[in-house]
Amino acid sequence: MSQPTAVERADLDVAERAAPARRNPVVKAAGWVSELADQPPLIAICAATALVGLVARNRRLARAGATMLAAELLATQVKTSVKNRVDRTRPHVVDDGGDYEMRQGSSRDSDDSSFPSGHTAGAVTVARAFARVYPEHRVAAYGTAAAVALIQIPRSKHYLSDLAAGAVVGIVAELAIAALVGERDDEARTR
Repeated sequence: MSQPTAVERADLDVAERAAPARRNPVVKAAGWVSELADQPPLIAICAATALVGLVARNRRLARAGATMLAAELLATQVKTSVKNRVDRTRPHVVDDGGDYEMRQGSSRDSDDSSFPSGHTAGAVTVARAFARVYPEHRVAAYGTAAAVALIQIPRSKHYLSDLAAGAVVGIVAELAIAALVGERDDEARTR
């Protein structure tokens, strides 16, 4: 096993300090809510948004749902591709006495798939896609994405750099979909 890098040591320090909170009922409840940003529920939310927009003949809502769904699907593909190439021990495993390791690998075991955070990638990409169509709600969208991401640390599910990598995946996926469909911020359309 190689020595952790400076970033990994910082991640481990933050995770160690946050680990006692994982048993806190408030953290557990917030973590349960954050599971809405897992791939199946988030995909369902995006598809339902698009469907409601179509049924209600609300083009703006349908467009938001469709771009949210496309961005989430792309972010999931990218996140999964990285997870399938990087093995990183989750913080809760280390907190329970296991060894920390980050290396190139192909483990499909959840305990070895901390990097990057899929919840963060999904929350960020969907928030960006929604905020692009509904800029008047961007603070709420980005705040929700930040809350989903940040609760992963006291839950001992992810390290800070996992969140950063997940956020980058989410941003890039949303930008790619926006470019692909020629989407601009609705706020920019009114100028």
